[in-house]
Amino acid sequence: MTGGRLERRLAAIVAADVAGYSRLMGLDEVGTALTLREHRAVTDALVAKYGGRLVKTTGDGLLLEFPSVIDAVECSIAVQAVMAERNEAAPADRRMLFRIGINLGDILIDGDDILGDGVNIAARLESVAEPGSICISGSAYDQVRGKVSAAFTDLGEQKLKNIDRPVRAYATRPQANTGTSVAQPERKKALPLPDKPSIAVLPFQNMSGDPEQEYFADGMVEDIITALSRFKLLFVIARNSSFTYKGKTVDIRQVGQELGVRYVLEGSVRKVGGKVRITGQLIDAISGGHLWADHFDGGLDDIFDLQDQVTANVVSAIAPRLQQAEIERSKHKPTENLDAYDYYLRGIALFAKYSKEANDEALPLLSKAIELDPEFAPAYAAAARCYTLRKGFGWTVDPVQEAADANRMARTAIRLGPDDAFVLGASGFAIAYVVDDVEGGAAYINRAFSLNPNLAQVCGVAGWISISFGHPEVGIGQVARAMRLSPLDPALVTWQLWTAAGHFFAERDEEAISYARAVLAESADNHHALGIIAASLALLNRIEEAQKVTAHIRTVYHSRVSIIATTRMPLRRAKDRERLSEGWRLSGLPELIAIKGDG
Repeated sequence: MTGGRLERRLAAIVAADVAGYSRLMGLDEVGTALTLREHRAVTDALVAKYGGRLVKTTGDGLLLEFPSVIDAVECSIAVQAVMAERNEAAPADRRMLFRIGINLGDILIDGDDILGDGVNIAARLESVAEPGSICISGSAYDQVRGKVSAAFTDLGEQKLKNIDRPVRAYATRPQANTGTSVAQPERKKALPLPDKPSIAVLPFQNMSGDPEQEYFADGMVEDIITALSRFKLLFVIARNSSFTYKGKTVDIRQVGQELGVRYVLEGSVRKVGGKVRITGQLIDAISGGHLWADHFDGGLDDIFDLQDQVTANVVSAIAPRLQQAEIERSKHKPTENLDAYDYYLRGIALFAKYSKEANDEALPLLSKAIELDPEFAPAYAAAARCYTLRKGFGWTVDPVQEAADANRMARTAIRLGPDDAFVLGASGFAIAYVVDDVEGGAAYINRAFSLNPNLAQVCGVAGWISISFGHPEVGIGQVARAMRLSPLDPALVTWQLWTAAGHFFAERDEEAISYARAVLAESADNHHALGIIAASLALLNRIEEAQKVTAHIRTVYHSRVSIIATTRMPLRRAKDRERLSEGWRLSGLPELIAIKGDG
């Protein structure tokens, strides 16, 4: 400090902390503290190697300064790679993942401490970073672009807390020395390509500079996926699987292998005021070559036309034999009211979070969409779907009232959208599962499947209906199609459970046990899976093993044993109900278990 003034200089600032540190401390306070100390010994050596200076530590966090932003980024990449390698031996719930933010900016020197906006931006970028990743500012990116061994994803302009201007941000997720991605699951076996043009649409980047507009970009992608799925000559990966890559730096070839597709569409959405720009690029996932790229500009009132233009360009590029007439028939404008559409997008974005809190927020938004446009069929169907999720996860507060509300929403949706596969599938499932009109719901689900067998959720519930009605072979095939259309879907556990039930009723008990155990691997103590395993073992005359499963069921669920072993299927075939009842009797589960049927 000279003459009472703080010294200034340009520096690269690195802010880092441990994601979920409080949770880790709650699990094992001493072990977590020791693990952090061991990690720090390694990372401190890397900081020194790259010429950095440790400014200060704050519990699980630290602040570093580097004279070179390239050194700062390379050091951070090395730190994340080492952390990934060290984490490989740790249980999934005990892994210690750093979030790192980097900024190149002006700082104030106060003794050994550093202050100013340059520091604050680095700290805010760290909070934006995904666990195991690095988030850098635009000023840092301009200096390191092409000079470090990392691929960055443009996150657009970010509104950071207590920073008065948007900051351009870029993210990267370094690789461990073993080649395993940080905090990523083990690389999956490549899926075979379908016998028709196949495509996955990745989440588009939100370029609006406002994180609150994320739902809008996601909604654009969901609509494009739905539009593409209407072409029966295409194979289109469902939203729930393609969105597992959201916010991640991806290798398009790897995406193609993991999802089993030939083509990948990626892009961005910029919504500013009443104007929208959608950009897209179509990539061959086998060669990595770009097949098509373009951008589409318009007002908000042109949004459905812009989506149709993207869809038509993609279809023409990957399946030119499709006739223009079919492309024209696929165009779909769900509502004339853009405010209603905005509320709808917000509602479905919340639904996709699969949490009670988000579900509670989604319903009023969908109700507002309906209020603004009482003819908006997908909004009614999405609301009915919320009630399905509420029952499935046990969030229902008033079963009678919610069943009545679900019935009203579903039947109104069907009246307004009798040829919309999403509307029919979502509404039919609500009618069958929540309202308990199984025959009525089945008719709508089967029509949805015939209209669009490319919708994973429709395939899944169509399989559920087929198995329930005594057609296990058909149902297993439909559920298998759902799993292929969306191989990374959150519903995968449910689909595996339905497949286990299908094999059980097809009298293939070994296959039923195998699928039910796959369910337990993801959902420990799942009572439906345990019930299938107990019955299957008993019918294989492995009575002692079956009784052990029954004992485990009693230990875990105590007095709830009378309801836990159902398959959650409204079994319509007498022989299926009898087979399940006999299996449970032999395994030692009491007859009080009610098997739902038609009598």
